[in-house]
Amino acid sequence: MLYWALVFFIITIIAVVFGFGGIAAGAASIAKILFFIFLVAFVVTLLLGLVGKRPVA
Repeated sequence: MLYWALVFFIITIIAVVFGFGGIAAGAASIAKILFFIFLVAFVVTLLLGLVGKRPVA
């Protein structure tokens, strides 16, 4: 998912260079949404990993 956020970010940069404002805004918003979804998934996975590890007695 982070890969797709990076792809949309690159599309945004290219669109800005060529002056396509509407396309750049759309790609930027998609990249932002994907980044935040990735961030939430990362935090949830991290917390589940920490909670799931119990010391072996």
